[in-house]
This record gives sequence, C-alpha cells and structure tokens, in this order.
Amino acid sequence: MSYAKDVLVETEWVAEHLDDDSIRVVEVDENPALYAEAHIPGAIGFDWRVDLQDQVRRDFLGPEDFGALMGGRGISNDHTVVLYGDRNNWFAAYTYWYFRYYGHNEVKLVNGPRDKWIAEGRETTTEVPNYPAVTFTAQAGDKSIRAFRDEVTAALGSSTNLVDVRSPQEYSGELIAMAGYEQEGAQRAGHIPGAASVPWAQAVNEDGTFKSSNELRELYTSKGVISDGAPIIAYCRIGERSAHTWFVLHELLGQDDVKNYDGSWTEWGNLVGVPVEKDV
Repeated sequence: MSYAKDVLVETEWVAEHLDDDSIRVVEVDENPALYAEAHIPGAIGFDWRVDLQDQVRRDFLGPEDFGALMGGRGISNDHTVVLYGDRNNWFAAYTYWYFRYYGHNEVKLVNGPRDKWIAEGRETTTEVPNYPAVTFTAQAGDKSIRAFRDEVTAALGSSTNLVDVRSPQEYSGELIAMAGYEQEGAQRAGHIPGAASVPWAQAVNEDGTFKSSNELRELYTSKGVISDGAPIIAYCRIGERSAHTWFVLHELLGQDDVKNYDGSWTEWGNLVGVPVEKDV
C-alpha cells in the first residue's frame, strides 16, 4: 500500500537533482551547528531558533517575515523545496508543516535524515550557497492544520483524538522535558487528559526512513488515534516532534482533519486552570 501523497524523495533522487535550479534543498537541524560541518551541496541552512522563530513572542514568523526570509535566501513560490535535517527530520518536518501553513504546496521531505545521506557516502560541502534574492509571497495561515490552546481545551471530552508524541516518561509525568531540555520545560508534568501516547519515533525505521503505510496505519489505528475519520490533534513539547507525526498522519496516511498544536506542552503545562493527567 503506497503513501497517500507524493511528498517523499529518496536520497538518490536528491543526488540526481543537485543541479536542478527549480529545486531548493533546505537543511534544518535541531543542532544548527551541523550545517556548517557538512551539508548537501547547494543546500540552504536555516537555524530554527534564530531564523524561523519570532524573537519576541513565543510564536513563529508571520507571513510577511516568512516571505521575506524565503525570498532573501533565494526561495520563490515557483521552487520545489526539499527538506532534511538531523534527529530523523524533527525540524525538517516542522519546517515542511510551516511551508504548508503558509500555502506553499511544492515541498517535499527526504526519506531519511542527514545521517543517512552521510552514511551513504554522498557528496557534502561546507560552502554556503548565495542565491539571488527573489519574491516569495506567503498566504494567510492555514488554520485547518494548526491548533491553538482554546481549540485543544474545547476538544477535551469530544470526538477529537489527541495524540501525545513525546517519550513515555514525559507522557507519564516522570519527566517534564527530555534530558538536556529541562530549561525549556513547563511548570507541570503529565499529559493532556484523554491523549493517546504514540512516541513520534515509532513511525520510523532504524535508519530514519518512514515505515510502510500499512505499518503506520496499524500503529495509529491500534492506539485509537485514527478512528472513523475523527479529527486529530498532535502535540509534543514545542511542536517539532508533533509536526513529524502530523506529516505521517496528514501527508503519508491521508487523514484529512489533522492539526499540529505547536504551543504543545511548554504552553499547556504552564496554563492556569487547565487539566493535566499523570501516570506516576
């Protein structure tokens, strides 16, 4: 059974299209320093924290700033954007969702992270490309793929299925955040009441490529996330791991009503008056 949408490209395909000017390859890593060490020739590097986030508000860039960033780095509305990164494409998937949110549909994800490209012995460089500035016009944000806290609150006890894609220890309340990320945690530990626990990494193989559509559908159906076309809201800690799960559910499996709650636990775990469940 094939995936619902043609949104993945293999490393071999990328290697064959390095000189295709209709394509812009983009690397977005959880650790932005990796781009300087080695990247795919011609790839544009974005620092998710500096380039892609508003530096004042807890939010990402608005449409005008997003368009200016893309156009200034040589990405136009006519380009097909191909994304990859570390951590099995955490922030690459997040940036994919970001592009789709602002109406750019010509975007694909490499089936496998930067480690796969390097392990295959493919060409890398430290040279930073300098593409001429172009125009990129971002559309109004697509509210059908992004959830805000009021919508999540309204979903409690409804037919909407919530899926927590963090680690089991974060879900249970044993940890507020992953080890090493405590400074980005919340005041309370636990999970949103009624949310199913399906850690994001269960969707990928050991090399970071995605599991088959049959395996993925079985995974999310068995956990009650996919059920009779019910709406789905995915969340994690800051929205990047849940963007990966959104990609699996919405793009690979073709579930129509799937939203990423990018406020995620750093917002919900700090809100006053909202319920939290713990398993410890």
